[in-house]
Amino acid sequence: MTKKRTRPNPFSPQEVRLIEQLREHPEMLERVQSILEIARSEEGPLKTADEVEELLIQEVRRLGSATMHQWAVGAEERVSRELKSQDPTVRSRKKKR
Repeated sequence: MTKKRTRPNPFSPQEVRLIEQLREHPEMLERVQSILEIARSEEGPLKTADEVEELLIQEVRRLGSATMHQWAVGAEERVSRELKSQDPTVRSRKKKR
């Protein structure tokens, strides 16, 4: 009988948790990927430090916006759960557009 060798996990628990969290928030994953692409860009015309800085500022702003959106959605859900647990007759309404 042959024994199967198990490969050691190449990722630390912290790295695995980060990947799981980014999968839960695809908008943030996209922003992080964009930032990494800027950092390792080796194709196309060579950019100046000012151009790279401007690209990074734009991406960090987008990351901040995505983060705030995710936080707001989570906070709204949390408040709704707390109110419903305090008073089961509370009904939530959706904002009319």
